[in-house]
Amino acid sequence: MRHTQIQQFVVSASQMAAIESRVFAAGMPVAALMEKVAGLITRRVCELYPDVRTTFGILVGPGHNGGDALVVARELHFRGYGVKLFAPFASLKELTAHHARYAASLGIPQVALANLADCTVLIDGLFGFGLTRPLSGDIAAAVDRINTWQKPVLSIDLPSGLHTNTGAVLGTAVRATRTFCLGLWKQAFLQDQGQDWIGQAELIDFDLPLADIVEVLGTPPDLCRITPQQAIAALPIPRSVTTHKYREGHLLLVCGSRQYAGAALLAAQAARASGVGMLSVAVPESLRLMVVAQVPDALVWGCGETDDGAIAQLPEDLNLADYAAIACGCGLTREPVSLVKQLLEAATPLLLDADGLNILATLDPVPTLRNRPAPTVLTPHPGEFRRLFPDLGAASGREEQSDSQNDPCGNRIDAARRAAQQSGAIVLLKGAKVAIGTTQHPAVWLNPDSTPALARGGSGDVLTGLLGGLLAQAARRHLPLEPVVAAATWWHAATGRLAAAAHSELGADASTQIRYLPRVLQSNDFNDSSDFGF
Repeated sequence: MRHTQIQQFVVSASQMAAIESRVFAAGMPVAALMEKVAGLITRRVCELYPDVRTTFGILVGPGHNGGDALVVARELHFRGYGVKLFAPFASLKELTAHHARYAASLGIPQVALANLADCTVLIDGLFGFGLTRPLSGDIAAAVDRINTWQKPVLSIDLPSGLHTNTGAVLGTAVRATRTFCLGLWKQAFLQDQGQDWIGQAELIDFDLPLADIVEVLGTPPDLCRITPQQAIAALPIPRSVTTHKYREGHLLLVCGSRQYAGAALLAAQAARASGVGMLSVAVPESLRLMVVAQVPDALVWGCGETDDGAIAQLPEDLNLADYAAIACGCGLTREPVSLVKQLLEAATPLLLDADGLNILATLDPVPTLRNRPAPTVLTPHPGEFRRLFPDLGAASGREEQSDSQNDPCGNRIDAARRAAQQSGAIVLLKGAKVAIGTTQHPAVWLNPDSTPALARGGSGDVLTGLLGGLLAQAARRHLPLEPVVAAATWWHAATGRLAAAAHSELGADASTQIRYLPRVLQSNDFNDSSDFGF
């Protein structure tokens, strides 16, 4: 139970410092906590590298992160591993200096950086959370040289050189193979721009009291890392044995064009996999028979279309009030502006994606959204986000076509939060680490696990269909929509990982993802979540 609770918390540098201060004020000796933390790290390192012929090069910083590294060095030495220290700082914190003297008394050699080149593994203990100044001078040069060695690097708490909150690289940073995040997840682990430096991340839980965590973060916390247990709890399962299709929501998908017929099919097939009770699909008349053939269990509306094959208008006898939720945008093109305006005026929960978002961006989006008579969910990628919220766009991370991976303003967590606050919408900001901004608490939901396999055309259509179906089911039950958006995000990512495991990252195309949507829920370990690698 504690493991599940701890996994949901995400902290800034100041929040982590406040929690630790409470622990120390209550009587926990700093030295005792350092021994405990370093002992847990050592145990994990030995599990990863059980062969005592492994040699470790330890990078020692001036603060308590360096103290942790020195205790790890001492314990690895006692277990028979070869250990060398690189300690480039003349001045150390008092406790760290004590450990350095004891390491020297044990004969653990302190060497120049070049002498670490023959080590098997490096352990980075230069800087922990709270770093705000760029690395420079000899330290920056040392980090850059280490990165050229292409050795396994295990970072303690954070790769040295990363900003704790944004994940931005401060001048330069250690490129870790694996990072042991200490105590609680730092925000950098949920930001896109830190991912190429963090490597594989895992949490080292050293038993911070829940009471202290809650006192600092609040209940519920402002940020929530989505756990499998939370996602599963928000899904519409199990169902009553007496339910029927009219109780399980009716979704209207408005999608497709002659140019983008496949988007309509992908969204409809994914919506069907969501378990929605009824599915209606509005497409240009020229696509109607194709959609009927591929999704025979949907009610398909053929719409009048423009000369270019986009939807011109909805049928006159289609009543938007008949639906529990509407999802619009997949393959729509930017032509049907009047259609999107009509949907925005409907008193029905609305999900906008793709060209639905691009059209919204031309309609003074913030006041338009705030004046909607029903909830709205937006699912932009960073480029679409910039068009919708130009004053916040710099905070959303890099444009998908940009080579810049290190925008110092790239705080996607803050961008999603502020967009939701401005617009009143639920804003699902896509990326390697999805950030979902809301006007409720938690203010931001963060999805920790995804896969590059989802970087395929059509993956967004799959998410739209899945999320639309779940929204319809939740709205029919008058349930909060925010946890459902988080659950759909988790389900979609888990599907991508399962598909990639079976077909490789290159083989998990959008059509394959749809086939794996039900398999996430079919796993024997579904309630345990271990089948998905969490």
